[in-house]
Amino acid sequence: MGKTESNISQPPWAWSRSYQEQVKVIERIELWGASNCRIWLPSQDIVVVVPISDIAASGSIDFQGKEDQTELSYIKFLLMAAKLANLLTEDVLLAPIDSTVIPLPHQIKALRKAISRGQVRFLLSDEVGLGKTIEAGLIMREMKLRGFVKRILVVSPKGLIMQWIAEMKTHFGEDFRYYAPADFISYRRIAGKDNIWTTSDQVICSLDSVKPVETRKGWTDEKLAQFNKDRFQDLVSAGWDLIIVDESHRLGGSSDQVARHQLGKGLAEAAPYLLLLSATPHQGKSDAFHRLLTLIDKTAFPDPSSITRERILPYVIRTEKRQAIDADGKALFKPRVTKLIGISWKPEHLMQRQLYDAVTEYVRKGYNQALKEKKGYIGFLMILMQ
Repeated sequence: MGKTESNISQPPWAWSRSYQEQVKVIERIELWGASNCRIWLPSQDIVVVVPISDIAASGSIDFQGKEDQTELSYIKFLLMAAKLANLLTEDVLLAPIDSTVIPLPHQIKALRKAISRGQVRFLLSDEVGLGKTIEAGLIMREMKLRGFVKRILVVSPKGLIMQWIAEMKTHFGEDFRYYAPADFISYRRIAGKDNIWTTSDQVICSLDSVKPVETRKGWTDEKLAQFNKDRFQDLVSAGWDLIIVDESHRLGGSSDQVARHQLGKGLAEAAPYLLLLSATPHQGKSDAFHRLLTLIDKTAFPDPSSITRERILPYVIRTEKRQAIDADGKALFKPRVTKLIGISWKPEHLMQRQLYDAVTEYVRKGYNQALKEKKGYIGFLMILMQ
């Protein structure tokens, strides 16, 4: 009554007139005198049957009467590859599945926002205790799984280096090698390379150990040049894919010429992907905050007047403690409740009252003066004193 023929010789692709796309021809079916084809539609990931007249050969398609398991295996391979490619383009996150840590909702939100943009250059500024290191690790791991990055540099205050190494290993299975520039002579003797920073793909170093210096008492120009080459110039020219800077507000500096800001500019240009971490990125200093944001995108923030809430939102990821919740939607931190308690002055409190009134008057004058001079950070200090 009918028969099925399979094993299409190369090329197995053809054009479907009805579906208007390239399709994979799986087999030809002869049934009740009618000729049909079973085809795979990559765009919909389904197999359908169409009349033979619907198929326009892409090159030449030769139907033979032999089964070819290799051909079917190849189709399955293409099917799985298409599914994987589709997952990578959809809103599917791989790092939370791959890591041992269970991310909190705000950390998932940070990861989703970072990955949704093609250019991953962000300031992670969650309040203290909300896990910025975990967020950075999730973003790093996601980018590695997607094949976006290989060579990664972490720059951190010296006191946080061991914490970084431990958390990256424990939660993400990532090994980072600690490079101390003071030991470069030994490194170079062992590795036999001029640029030590290229000997490992995942490196961590302390921020102040790699900042450039202009002068140093008792040093010759040659020694100073070699010092800057080892610690700064070789570092920024080592070909990094992703650079993460913890406590990044230190890169703002009091001026453009401060060594830490010069380091920041070098790091910002040394990799296509950049993550700056700081719980206090502004610190009441608008100029320093502007210099910090220029490391992320200097064209988006040409001058301090360009720092507006609307403009910085696409580049900043921030969660406050009052907004943080757990997986069940419950607040991570108990809300702070304050209330005013009146205390009556007694005769024996005369000296305490005089001190209180004097401090209050001093703070009032200082705060008003700070507002006039637009020095918000001084007004903040006045409030703390009160």
